[in-house]
Amino acid sequence: MNTTDGVEHVGNSTKQQNNDHHAVVSTFDLFSIGIGPSSSHTVGPMRAARIFVNDLKEHNVLEKVHSLRVDLYSSLALTGKGHGTPEAVLLGIEGETPAQVETSTMKSRIQDMYDTKSIRLDGHHRINFDPAKQLVFNYFQSLPQHPNGMRLTVYDKDATLIATNGYFSIGGGFVVNDKTQLAHGENVYYKNIKRSKALASRREQDSAVVALPFRNAEELLATCREKKMTIAQVVFENELNWHTADEIRTKLLTIWNTMDESIKNGVMASSIEHLPGNLKVKRRAPKLYQKLLKGLYGPVPTAESTYNDSRIPIAPAPIIPESIGSFGPHSKDESKTSFPLSLSVLPKRQRKRFYLPALDYLSVYAIAVNEENACGNRIVTAPTNGAAGTIPSVLKYYLEFISDNPEHDVMEFLLTTAAIGMLFKRGASISAAEVGCQGEVGVACSMAAAGFTAVLGGTVEQVENAAEIGMEHNLGLTCDPIDSLVQVPCIERNALAAVKAVAAAQLALNGEGDHRVSLDQVIETMRQTGHDMMSKYKETSQGGLAVNVPMC
Repeated sequence: MNTTDGVEHVGNSTKQQNNDHHAVVSTFDLFSIGIGPSSSHTVGPMRAARIFVNDLKEHNVLEKVHSLRVDLYSSLALTGKGHGTPEAVLLGIEGETPAQVETSTMKSRIQDMYDTKSIRLDGHHRINFDPAKQLVFNYFQSLPQHPNGMRLTVYDKDATLIATNGYFSIGGGFVVNDKTQLAHGENVYYKNIKRSKALASRREQDSAVVALPFRNAEELLATCREKKMTIAQVVFENELNWHTADEIRTKLLTIWNTMDESIKNGVMASSIEHLPGNLKVKRRAPKLYQKLLKGLYGPVPTAESTYNDSRIPIAPAPIIPESIGSFGPHSKDESKTSFPLSLSVLPKRQRKRFYLPALDYLSVYAIAVNEENACGNRIVTAPTNGAAGTIPSVLKYYLEFISDNPEHDVMEFLLTTAAIGMLFKRGASISAAEVGCQGEVGVACSMAAAGFTAVLGGTVEQVENAAEIGMEHNLGLTCDPIDSLVQVPCIERNALAAVKAVAAAQLALNGEGDHRVSLDQVIETMRQTGHDMMSKYKETSQGGLAVNVPMC
């Protein structure tokens, strides 16, 4: 925060990123409880606004504030309305946090601000504020540090500047400010909303902070081999820098319980309910789940131990009665046929039952979470809100149908996935505004594939292989939400990512862990692809499906 008395509120050192910076952040920075529909456009901006207000309090200038201006830039402006950015910022100014805000009262509180043209800083200091005029959308102006930029400015009764600060929501709910080193993106405010509570060691992100630092997948695997540890064990040891063993267990189980609750809420919702926004998309998870519970997919077929040959023998075409015509020049009076010949050669068939419940469960779980997210309800950022359904879906499926030790499996799964998320966060990005949807759903798919492989007993090499496969086949994935809503194609995309994650794990487990493309190589490829991607495909709703699907 820049203030008129020369005080600066800065996050951490402004030195440039170098190879000494490791990838390790807290697991509970990657997995955080928040609200939908977007981690970068809802969770991050709410936290940024709360940080700004807390800094005003710490410098004893909050009561002097007479007026406020909020500026949203580039992606935050272009897709902010569909992502709930204005509402998130306003609630953050009133002192709310994503983990604690009461979702049932959000709409009425926002309406009150518009009706009264006022806002309560930190929940008590009421000032005049007209959102229609003093919350400004700078659609075609981008701040140089990051496309998800915002600035808050306050003045006294004489219109003299009191304080101003710019913030950047860099994906996954992570927030940094003007002075923060964006190349690395360590977020000192992520959990510790008050600057004074941010540990100096985390601000510096020194390589000596954690017990087992790693910068990339190669170093992570080397550490695992040297210490004879799993990836989850390495992450657990590092997490002890911030939390006790009991706290880690409690936090992990709380994260999972929140994920599970979001699945439950999604499948138990009304099937006639529409998601918010102009698309009028109906909830699908409730009906899909009802079909699964009713067992409409028939009995499980007997599995054969050998490969079923699917080749079709090329035999002479069957003789077709002359009354309906036949192939070839010998046909009698084809012109007298009363309907197309194709109707007899390729008749319509009755629908067959296709029994593959894994796909159905994975899909419905993912869709349920993302429909909850689209409604602005409470979910877990994993690693973003737009990709919040993939990891819970895969973990839920494992716990429901495979696990024999749920508590242990939840911990191992989440810690393993966190490690992969850290690698992507350091080596590339988890922000769709920076690299497209490959940085959100692509990363979630990679994380879920790694976690699934780990709990199935895969080696660290197989876990790394699964993560690589999960991302390799999401490279180039664009972010082009229709009408700026986190609904189409976002919701279905999570379902497909969950299925793809399980397939990636199976491929990795059926190998020995050795493969041609490494995870580090695919992370760097993702970074380069995102850099080269046109901005209209990076969460601006200016290209792709966003412009080719009519709203009417």
